Amino acid sequence: MNQVKSIDKLLQFKMSTEENNLTNYLDLSIHRNDNIDIGIYRKPTCTDTTVQFASNHPYEHKIASFFYYINRMITLPITEQSKQQEWKIILEIARNNGFPTHIIQDLKKKLTTKKPKQNVTTAQTNKQTNSG
Repeated sequence: MNQVKSIDKLLQFKMSTEENNLTNYLDLSIHRNDNIDIGIYRKPTCTDTTVQFASNHPYEHKIASFFYYINRMITLPITEQSKQQEWKIILEIARNNGFPTHIIQDLKKKLTTKKPKQNVTTAQTNKQTNSG
């Protein structure tokens, strides 16, 4: 703690604590009951600002935050209800930043149908095993 204070006197470090079996840590909301349920957490001060679609930035920069949001929603072990809620938030962020909805929907479709890349060595090993 003293090391954090030595960086800057105004820097404050707040420990995440559990309240009502719920802990918010980084961008996760962890609820402890019979199981452990994971959700996506956004701080109350979080803004929904991304690079505007009409900006003069490269397309890859504009879409990067949505790539992250959608990939996080797909890959985290969250409930279907949490995924639906997160999808609504993502679409709202897109609308607020001037993105056509179809672009975000196409990105989601691309990310959900993306097949994992097979390791080249594994593919070669399987080929050798099957032919030998």
